[in-house]
Amino acid sequence: MRIALIALLPLLGALLPPLAIRAGRNACTAVTAAVTVAALVLLAADAPAVFDGEAVRTTADWVPQLGLSFSFFLDGLGLFFAALILGIGLLIIVYARFYLDRAEPIGKFFAYLLLFQGAMTGIVVSDNVLLLVVFWELTSLSSFLLIGWWHQAPEGRQGARMALVVTGGGGLLLMAGMLLLGHAAGSFDLTDILRRGDVVRASPLYLPILLLVLGGAFTKSAQVPFHFWLPHAMAAPTPVSAYLHSATMVKAGVFLLARLWPVLAGTEIWTLIVTPVGLVTMLVGAWIALLKTDLKAILAYSTVSHLGLMTMLLGFGTPAAALACIFHILNHATFKAALFMSAGIVDHEAGSRDIRRLGGLLWLMPIAATLSLVAAASMAGVPLLNGFLSKEMMLEAAAHASYAGNAWILGTLATVGALLSVAYSARYAIGVFLGPRRSDYPHAPHDPPAGMWGPVAVLVVPVIAIGLMPQFFAGPIVELAASATVGPAPLPDVTLALWHGITPALLMSLAAFAGGAVLYAVRTSLARLVARAPRIEAKAVFDGGVAILVAACRRVIEGLHTDSLPRYLAVITATIVVVGAAGFFAGTHAAGAREELAVTLPAIVAFVLLASTSLAALVVHRQRLLTLVLTSVAGLIVSLAFLQFSAPDLALTQIAVEVVATILLLLALNLLPRTSPAEPGLSRKLRDGVIAAAGGLGAAGLAFAVMTRDAATISGFHVARALPEGGGANVVNVILVDFRGFDTFGEIIVLVIAALAVVALLDTALKGAAARRLDTLRREPKSADVHPTVLVVVTRALLPLALTVGAYIFLRGHNQPGGGFIAGLVVAIALIMQTMASGTDWTADRRRVDAHVLLGAGVLIAGATGLGAVLLGRPFLTSAFAHVHLPLVGDIELATAMLFDTGVFLAVVGTVVLALARIARVERRADRTAVSGMPAPSRRGEA
Repeated sequence: MRIALIALLPLLGALLPPLAIRAGRNACTAVTAAVTVAALVLLAADAPAVFDGEAVRTTADWVPQLGLSFSFFLDGLGLFFAALILGIGLLIIVYARFYLDRAEPIGKFFAYLLLFQGAMTGIVVSDNVLLLVVFWELTSLSSFLLIGWWHQAPEGRQGARMALVVTGGGGLLLMAGMLLLGHAAGSFDLTDILRRGDVVRASPLYLPILLLVLGGAFTKSAQVPFHFWLPHAMAAPTPVSAYLHSATMVKAGVFLLARLWPVLAGTEIWTLIVTPVGLVTMLVGAWIALLKTDLKAILAYSTVSHLGLMTMLLGFGTPAAALACIFHILNHATFKAALFMSAGIVDHEAGSRDIRRLGGLLWLMPIAATLSLVAAASMAGVPLLNGFLSKEMMLEAAAHASYAGNAWILGTLATVGALLSVAYSARYAIGVFLGPRRSDYPHAPHDPPAGMWGPVAVLVVPVIAIGLMPQFFAGPIVELAASATVGPAPLPDVTLALWHGITPALLMSLAAFAGGAVLYAVRTSLARLVARAPRIEAKAVFDGGVAILVAACRRVIEGLHTDSLPRYLAVITATIVVVGAAGFFAGTHAAGAREELAVTLPAIVAFVLLASTSLAALVVHRQRLLTLVLTSVAGLIVSLAFLQFSAPDLALTQIAVEVVATILLLLALNLLPRTSPAEPGLSRKLRDGVIAAAGGLGAAGLAFAVMTRDAATISGFHVARALPEGGGANVVNVILVDFRGFDTFGEIIVLVIAALAVVALLDTALKGAAARRLDTLRREPKSADVHPTVLVVVTRALLPLALTVGAYIFLRGHNQPGGGFIAGLVVAIALIMQTMASGTDWTADRRRVDAHVLLGAGVLIAGATGLGAVLLGRPFLTSAFAHVHLPLVGDIELATAMLFDTGVFLAVVGTVVLALARIARVERRADRTAVSGMPAPSRRGEA
């Protein structure tokens, strides 16, 4: 299980920084770093086995019916990427501690960072392709939070949205591709798929699989034409940019191509698609980087170029090119993370990232400048540094590759890409750190604290060490990762060395240096020439595409939808009646052969009351209070019916829901205008009456047809196994928290989403036209005694009793009617009573836990209960129970289902409290404006 923990530790550890921040920034940083170090220790524990040629694997069922399992495996490629992700992540954590301002909520930042780190690590150690897609999408979501960290700025919001749309859309393509890949290979486990490459390539699904997987990889790794999102992601804080561009998200696409190389590569279509996409991306990114003036923009487009280089090498389809790609991934991660951190240092200490306002910083911040110059030289491919070696290997692979029968085109264009790399690297190094000092720096430049330049120095060490002794420092891990990439194909007999003699690659490299020097010399004239030329802005194309899509969707919605709820109901009901009538006219008898139940007097009375209240609610619908009472009476009758048919859990739930819903609806109706819409004409009434009668008769006929037929049920299975396998005598509760726990888990997530939707909808009442209507709302005058003393005293005295009843119902739920859902409703009713009696201000001031925390804690506790079973090698949400004997108490039962029920309880309480607080906030606005015309300020606990 160590492999699973490598990915799960950062995900679970993301809960710690927001708690640790209370002990200070240093403690929060230490806790965050400790989580990453723990994952690194677990990775190091499995590294010897991987170096011995063993692929370490662990698996546990999740949803086996769908082929989804918690399967992880660690081979050379996974070890290589996981070490980069966690190692550079540790340096980023230290750097961020000193980079971020003290006013920044660093606990939240580190939580997002660990979430992102865990998602990326999960990608590289996943053995199940569906699980890989889950982690893949999680990187898109967590990167959205990080890129949009400074969401107050439009650039932050736009960059985050662009990244989410592009990479999220690519994730959908990848999911489709993985489903087809699993179908073609006969398994969703990567270890099986990698052994069946011949089967996949021979499958008629190979081409759609290839196109869909490449779509996911190209969007993630910013390949043309999807490259535009990555430079706009530089709106994120520099620590995020350094992590994103060096070792994590943008490398996910390259990792995917390398991971599936034994399965998808080796065909002509692979080379025809992947090679030119990578080559064009390399050239486009390098060309734009040469023209940019923002330091992070230069580095961002250089990242696009290097990602294109890696993709191009994998597109060649040869083991030598794959080896060069793996080596360059390592080298690029070291010098690019160092360069982004140095750009952040310059921005932090000199006050600008504009290269036109900088220069001569070597003399003012010598430590940071020296480290940056070394990293920039490696990016340019200067000898004695690691970038030179992988660039040489890239040029060597390009020199021996051909495309569409042309043996020279790839080598020539690869040399052009290297030439551009030299030019923009020289511009970065010389324009920022060399040259004369300026007198108009925005800030007085100086070297930063050691906490900022220290991580850069750590990264520069391998830049130099690998450049001088590549085989010793990088050879084993690079060859191990490359062997896992090429699969059964043998690696070329290549030794990583500084000198390989006079080779075509060396001559191409010399040409690149010469051409880069010339290009740098004419950069100013070139920039003026380019400025006069027409150009296409990728961001404008993206924004235009999004605008067209939104407009098209709006036209479709406006064409299909109206603002009439009765019309919606009429269409839905008529459709159901028409479709359902087909079954009755197909020759099927309405009545079945099942023996009918005897009609009793209580049943007749209940039926008459139910029909009468429903009809009365229709007749007096303009009297809202009376209508609400009548619907509650109908709900009570349904509860009694549940009780009659031996379903006490359903009866308790229905009664509690009726109480909560009635009170919340009363509060909401109080804020609506007193007027009702005009009554429809006679023809409309006749039409609605016919549809309603047909719908009612159809529902009655369907119920009659179902209830008079015997049908196979699974109730006997649950009754027989509830106690021995679920540990509970209450079959309904055991079904909810054990047998169908996954369904319940999904339902509480839906409940939380609904609570957040309530927040979003009620927020509109405080903005725009809705707020203006609220300000002019004519409300009934309130009683002088808004909070009667008797009611206040009684409800406060009853609160402990109500909470005790809730606890009792919760604890007995596994064996008797009750459980977390009902208990949550009981506690919610107690809190509603306090709010009604003592007011929202009094209640909010004494509520120590925010409703959002309750919602989040409920989902997390329920999810953690399921993951606990997985960690023990059992299917997700498998429950366990045991009996413990306590002196003076006797035997008591302990069940993990109780933890899951706790999550349900918290989610229910949080939902009701959040809805109550939001309604109260809107009501306060109405009350305040009715008196003074000024909106009321929000209070703690109402967000």
